Amino acid sequence: MKVAIGSDERTHLTDVVIDDLRKRGYEVETIGPLAGQVAYWPDVAIEVGKRVASGTADEGILLCWTGTGVSIAANKIPGVRAALCWDAETARGAKKWDGANVLCMSLRYTSEIVAKEILDAWLNTREIDPTEVANIEKVKSLDEHRRL
Repeated sequence: MKVAIGSDERTHLTDVVIDDLRKRGYEVETIGPLAGQVAYWPDVAIEVGKRVASGTADEGILLCWTGTGVSIAANKIPGVRAALCWDAETARGAKKWDGANVLCMSLRYTSEIVAKEILDAWLNTREIDPTEVANIEKVKSLDEHRRL
């Protein structure tokens, strides 16, 4: 599985997340400062979102100081359902009940231990709750009204 990951700055936490993904056997594509490029958080979110929406990445992970900015920007890309997650249960629910495909985390708030717990929940939750399929489809239909 290929994961596109981006942040507006490279930090210890971003390095930990990238290393953890690689140890799990994921192919990791870094975006923005994580790839040695200067980029602002909206641009990083757009690039990760485009990769997920186009299918060139199976999932995306975004980080910024609060996590909110990248979540807002990524959700502007049709086909992206970005979720700001602050713990494992939120991450699990975002995948199971919302069909989220981009994980967003806060650089300020998320500890290394919590980030690994969030990744465990996010990456190990594969099944969408069948009772939520109609709701997820309704949200997907909103993309028909958006333009880039």
